[in-house]
Amino acid sequence: MCGIIGYIGKRNAKEILLSGLKRLEYRGYDSSGIATINDNHISCTKSVGNISKLEKKLKKKSLPGHIGIAHTRWATHGAPLLKNTHPHFDQSREIAVAHNGIIENYDYLRKKLFKKGVRFLSDTDTEVLAHLISQYYKGNLSDAVRSALKLIEGTYGIAVICCKNPNEIVAAKKGSPLIVAVGKNEMFVASDIAATLRHTKKIIHLENDEMVVMRRNSFDIKTIHNKSVTKKIEEVSWNIDMIEKGGFEHFMLKEIHEQPESITNSMRGRIDEKHSTSKLGGLLVFEDKLKDIEKIVITACGTSWHAGLIGEYMIEDIARIPVEVEYASEFRYRNPILNKQTLVIAISQSGETADTLAAIHEAKTKNATIMGICNAVGSSISRESHGGIYLHAGPEIGVASTKAFTSQVTVLLLLALHLGRMRNTSKKRAKSILKELKTIPSKIKAILKEENSFKKIANLYSNKNNFLYLGRGYNFPTALEGALKLKEISYIHAEGYPAAEMKHGPIALIDKDMPIVVIATSDNVYDKILSNIEEIKARNGKVIAVANKGDKKIKKLADHTIYIPKTIDVLNPFLTVIPLQLLAYFIAVKRGCNIDQPRNLAKSVTVE
Repeated sequence: MCGIIGYIGKRNAKEILLSGLKRLEYRGYDSSGIATINDNHISCTKSVGNISKLEKKLKKKSLPGHIGIAHTRWATHGAPLLKNTHPHFDQSREIAVAHNGIIENYDYLRKKLFKKGVRFLSDTDTEVLAHLISQYYKGNLSDAVRSALKLIEGTYGIAVICCKNPNEIVAAKKGSPLIVAVGKNEMFVASDIAATLRHTKKIIHLENDEMVVMRRNSFDIKTIHNKSVTKKIEEVSWNIDMIEKGGFEHFMLKEIHEQPESITNSMRGRIDEKHSTSKLGGLLVFEDKLKDIEKIVITACGTSWHAGLIGEYMIEDIARIPVEVEYASEFRYRNPILNKQTLVIAISQSGETADTLAAIHEAKTKNATIMGICNAVGSSISRESHGGIYLHAGPEIGVASTKAFTSQVTVLLLLALHLGRMRNTSKKRAKSILKELKTIPSKIKAILKEENSFKKIANLYSNKNNFLYLGRGYNFPTALEGALKLKEISYIHAEGYPAAEMKHGPIALIDKDMPIVVIATSDNVYDKILSNIEEIKARNGKVIAVANKGDKKIKKLADHTIYIPKTIDVLNPFLTVIPLQLLAYFIAVKRGCNIDQPRNLAKSVTVE
């Protein structure tokens, strides 16, 4: 969840570190801090709340030096208080540590250190690490870090500096993302490429149990067991403009508008016109196994889980393979039934979601084939999987996922077609789906042109405290996603249900103050949805309907109607989710919420 950036070079470290922290804001945080070395002394400034508060402090305080580390914290152990803000120090204040992850045995280690006379100033698990390193420090910082990490149980991405070693940063990774960025006469370490992209595109992905010692003009990577590792320097294709707002008020709105392009990018080069199927190069490593797959299990969290539900409908419909969709957080604790004929699909935008990574590890112990779907190239999930598919959606900065969701659905549809054509899906049906899929980007553009009408509806209901979202078939998972978007950014309580389930409980909530968003496209359950709307209106509920253009029946029944272009059933989620994203966005704007960084949320959930 948290963000780390470290710098060593010729330039002023404070300015680079502060800029990097701003690039990491989207990950979610409640406090931040910077520590630099100058004249064999570590200076540190911390602040609770927004980074702007830290910036104000830094304007009043000199923080010199050409080496330093910085951190944005999302509270796990200890409340978001100044004493718990990173970086953390040993008792002598000679060693400073920034840490992402959780030290599971911190309480045991804390008690041992306390018996040795160590006194703790914070409630965090991270402070244990600073004191442990100090206990082992004999003049060689990397040796001390290595010895301390051997005692740690849990996950970490760490950056460490020591005023007695003013020309190096030591960083290490286990289960929490960390990259090394190579500049000209300068080096960086960060939890995200976004923090360093302004300075260099040359990066190295650290693997679990790897540790780097960085100096201004060099780096040395070894395992925590002191074995040398040779790493390839990669050049990322993103540029800084791709993570700027581009004239939009918020990243979320920008990313909603980018969906025609991001969906196109997810399809690009992956459609085989001649054979009416998809070409998925990341699956070649286990292509033969796909023919023998008897069951598919999709595991994910949050928005990715909703995409997985749509994927279940698509795969069962097109490829006729049974699919289960599991919350990754529950998956490994219930002894799932998996074998060599099971394909486990792990979906994560960041590729670093801790629960999803844990699910992958559990599936591997049961000999399942692992396929990853993620957006971040080189991420942990992409490396832990046997094969997979990248979204190519581009960087998504807003915490509430939008374009990654529709790109995930795109990739799952291509997978369904690939599996279906390997089995019994006719060329004729596959061809018709692919033909219609190509029209989706232009149809989304048409919906986006009507965003002002969504804004008017949002303004009418922005003061409500509860919403229901209803859908059937392919539109049920979309209803779940619409409710989640509203919860995430507006802090309104919202629930998604299959429309027919309304009468089995939620109908008791309906009155004149309850807005109900109903997805009512002209599909095979259209008449059933009309009946559900009648039930709502009989109880004075306010209906906001998402319907196909030209639908006059819905207009007579609903209080407000949002029209979208018509498409085939299997592609409905691509179009129906756009109004729901915009509705959530405009309601949150009207309520004055922090759109891109909602409270208590993080973009990359790297703790369990």
